[in-house]
Amino acid sequence: MARHIRHAAFFCALLLVALLVNATRIQIFRAKSFDDNPANRRATIARYDRPRGNILVGGQSVTGSRDSGEQLRYERTYTDGPLYAPVTGFASQVYGTTLLEHTGDAVLAGTDPMLSPFPLVNDLTRAQSRGGNVVTTLNRAAQRAAYEALGGRRGAVAAIEPATGRVLALVSSPSYDPAVLSGNAAATERSWTRLNADPDKPMLNRAVRQTYPPGSTFKVVTAAAALDAGVVMGIDRATQSPDPYRLPGTSTTLMNEGDGCEDAPLREAFEWSCNTVFAKLGVDVGVKRMGAAAKAFGFNDPRLRIPFSVAPSTFDTSVDRAQLALSSIGQYNTRATPLQMAMVAAAVANSGQVRSPYLVERTTTGNGATMTTAGSRPVRQAMRPETADVMKELMEDVVTDGTGTNAAIPGAIVGGKTGTAQHGLDNAGMPYAWFVSWAQSYRDVLPKVAVAVVVEDASAEREDITGGGVAAPIARDVMQAVLKSSPDGGS
Repeated sequence: MARHIRHAAFFCALLLVALLVNATRIQIFRAKSFDDNPANRRATIARYDRPRGNILVGGQSVTGSRDSGEQLRYERTYTDGPLYAPVTGFASQVYGTTLLEHTGDAVLAGTDPMLSPFPLVNDLTRAQSRGGNVVTTLNRAAQRAAYEALGGRRGAVAAIEPATGRVLALVSSPSYDPAVLSGNAAATERSWTRLNADPDKPMLNRAVRQTYPPGSTFKVVTAAAALDAGVVMGIDRATQSPDPYRLPGTSTTLMNEGDGCEDAPLREAFEWSCNTVFAKLGVDVGVKRMGAAAKAFGFNDPRLRIPFSVAPSTFDTSVDRAQLALSSIGQYNTRATPLQMAMVAAAVANSGQVRSPYLVERTTTGNGATMTTAGSRPVRQAMRPETADVMKELMEDVVTDGTGTNAAIPGAIVGGKTGTAQHGLDNAGMPYAWFVSWAQSYRDVLPKVAVAVVVEDASAEREDITGGGVAAPIARDVMQAVLKSSPDGGS
């Protein structure tokens, strides 16, 4: 009898050990496979059972959370959603996250280990910390000025602080309200379908995810390359440029919009945007040195993140001399995002140095304690400092006496460059109006802001669409907003 009891006890012990081994296998070794199983809603329910952390602009939150009373309890809300959508992106219970909501998700959702004083305990208990905050570099006044100046037209604005790379404004138009995608009701799906079907593409972030032919604004790069290469020995000396200019190896001639470009000195050619002069300069510099100059400014860099990814701006180096001529005036295969062209203007303003742009100043806990900061940013020299001084002078001339007078700000020094980029089959598309610029008040030691503006659908007759007439006033409003809000600036 005792033997049978011992056998039964031993068998029960084996069963207990087997249960413990299986529980260990499931809870430790196979936990991830169960967590990742689409049928397991526990992680999703846990994700939305507490308010999400916030994205801050100028110390104020532009996001929030609403208690829906549903199983997925908290939905994302947005203050001035369309204004900040190109920065925040959306956080949807159905469609996931984008832009800062995506790159900052671990902090905002409370899953970042740095949010917990006892991360190992949280791992064992599977508890989540309170969501942290993402503090942006945006200037509230500049962001609103850019949004209102675009007025719903298709286009974008990017503004950065030249000395640091801080992104001060990032606007894409037309925009949308991310709040319509937050929940999981039938209305959310309808909003998703409507937004994706909209021909104006309101969810496309034109400031960083769309590239355009930069047109004559690229002449900033070409002029800097020509000065650095010694192709231009003096900005007031004749450039030996014919008008019209026959593209090398072809019978095609390049014309100018106005007169007076034949043999025009660099100063006058830049001021009045002579295509023939800059096409020839690009050919004289050569594809190798032009490609190196474009790369130094940030072109052909697929790694740029702010922290979300930026579409690479491109300068084609596999071109013949005729194609190089067109590339050097911002046409052919040359493409740029507005953020990239703001970097070009910032390099001129910052003694030739390009600072990597960034959008997140720091992340904090829910109580405001700093977790991470942006730190110092990588820098590269796009042109010699003395070349940058010359380029500043040339850009100032454009605003005081040239095609960019609409960007002038009383009480401030402003430099700019206009551009009207052709596109479409046989250049039949409506031209894009561009303007790139920088500004400083007379009390500033250095420029405070660099801006790039592109407008796709300028509401004007085709022949009247110019960067100076359409895009320059938008840039002026943004620069003025930054100067007025700067502690040591004025207007």
